[in-house]
Amino acid sequence: MRRADPGRLEDALGYQFANKDLLVRALTHASALSNAAEAGRTYQRLEFLGDRVLGLIVADLLIERFPDAPEGELSRWFHRLVSGKTCAQVAREMELEKYIRFTGARPSQSVLGDACESVLGALYRDGGLAAARRMVERHWTPRIEAMQEPPRDAKTALQEWAHQRGGDAPNYVEIARSGPDHAPEFEIEVSLGITAPAWGQGRSKREAEQAAAAALLRREGVWEAE
Repeated sequence: MRRADPGRLEDALGYQFANKDLLVRALTHASALSNAAEAGRTYQRLEFLGDRVLGLIVADLLIERFPDAPEGELSRWFHRLVSGKTCAQVAREMELEKYIRFTGARPSQSVLGDACESVLGALYRDGGLAAARRMVERHWTPRIEAMQEPPRDAKTALQEWAHQRGGDAPNYVEIARSGPDHAPEFEIEVSLGITAPAWGQGRSKREAEQAAAAALLRREGVWEAE
């Protein structure tokens, strides 16, 4: 599949890279390289950096937007905003799929989320925190402004529901782990003993556990489907 010119992405970002190679690297998945010697040419290191840059900027935006919110609420908002799911949504808004150098039918949600963070890391390396913050403000500020209440804690809600039903406490088991050490992808199974298990994925065990708990709650009709 022919990929779009990264220069068009610069136009969409409203930023022209001094080091064009950074942007190309930020859009290169390991599957697009011909040998292991080129491993340093993938987006993995920039994704590692972009993940940290995103966390810093989102945390700062939350502090500004909710000056009186307690740390617990800020933390739940934060984890929703920096999740792989949200990053993948932003990647789709940016149409990153057209630019990612990738071998396969279509990039997965995980690849899209990683590419979003790698582009952010490239912006930071090339233009500093101000350039990265402009991208985050453009795509994350509307999400922050739409928040009225902190996201529901799925694990807590599932535990309360299980208690009301007289069942066992939820049991979470890691059933798969993939991806590089710096950006793993976890799959977690949650079971109760009163219903069939459910599964969730995430870039941390906590995120995967929350996803599994939410999946079970939605399947059982306790929560409405998103």
